[in-house]
Amino acid sequence: MASDIIKWFAMMITLLVFMKLKPFLVKGEQQVPCLFILGDSTLDNGNNNNLLTAAKANYPPYGIDFPDGPTGRFTNGRNRADFIAELLGFDKYIEPFATVKGVDMFRGVNYASGAAGILDESGIHLGDRISLNRQLRNHRVTISHMSTLLGNKTLNMEYLRKCIYIVDMGNNDYINNYLLPQFYPSSRMYTSEQFARMLIKQYTKQLKTLYHYGARKIVVFGLGGIGCVPALLDLYGTEDSACVDSINSAVQKFSDKLKPMIDDLNSNLPNANFIYINSTSIAVRDPSSIGITDLREPCCEISTTIADGQCKYDGGACTDRAAHYFWDGFHPSEAPTKVNAERAYTALLSTDAYPFDISQLAQL
Repeated sequence: MASDIIKWFAMMITLLVFMKLKPFLVKGEQQVPCLFILGDSTLDNGNNNNLLTAAKANYPPYGIDFPDGPTGRFTNGRNRADFIAELLGFDKYIEPFATVKGVDMFRGVNYASGAAGILDESGIHLGDRISLNRQLRNHRVTISHMSTLLGNKTLNMEYLRKCIYIVDMGNNDYINNYLLPQFYPSSRMYTSEQFARMLIKQYTKQLKTLYHYGARKIVVFGLGGIGCVPALLDLYGTEDSACVDSINSAVQKFSDKLKPMIDDLNSNLPNANFIYINSTSIAVRDPSSIGITDLREPCCEISTTIADGQCKYDGGACTDRAAHYFWDGFHPSEAPTKVNAERAYTALLSTDAYPFDISQLAQL
């Protein structure tokens, strides 16, 4: 009981600081009152653990370099959500919706779910997953709990407008939908251009819903080089190919429409601050500069029974993890993820972020 009261007062102090005082922040201080995360396995930190699905990572060797071991993060250590939280000055990582309770949700909530997509059906062949539509419904539940705890719905909405929202979706609409004609009809129903337009139309509606729930500072990540991940290279590539160009070309049609979408949202929604992070631009240009020498082989032993591309349960892992770009057949290791997050937070090139980066968004 005493600890709950202490948490309550700490939360109220944080709220007042960010709502009223807005002090000049120095490096290392928390820059926004809360961080909300919506996405897929690149951001998931435990929401899939208790779902009936093959898309989960709460077993070794996942988390081999994470202090708490296997938590549901689809990598060896920290994921992008963790690094962004660190860069924004949070002293603890954002808790998953599956376990967050009480006043802790005022720091933010991670809703991300492995195999989730913009489309509800994406990833269904793997089992349960929390699609973006379901994540938005979960966020509405969080808002309701926060309003009840705060006792003032208007003040709660003002608080939410100070928070940052990370949205990273679309990978599974290709990997676990459009590129799997044996399970999904989408590639027979749509050309790659038509599919990209359909995704953008749906995505725009979902981002508007997030805005209407109170979000004003929203970071939208684009898709990276899906055609370069080991699992897809094994399926569609050749032994010598670095990437499957046809896949990257199809995905690029979606990514090319994200900046215009951002412009449209910012123009038509009052006080909206959507920004776009170009995942291709922020990718490590010279992996050898950070010690990465293996761009093709996953670090962990790949399962033949759980799901193609995921680590084998209690399987082996390479010892030179910092030298591998990929942890499993789909997900990067901690090393390149850290660089990507830093570039999203502080852009180095004009192509990294539009119209500005996360560090500037935090100061608005």
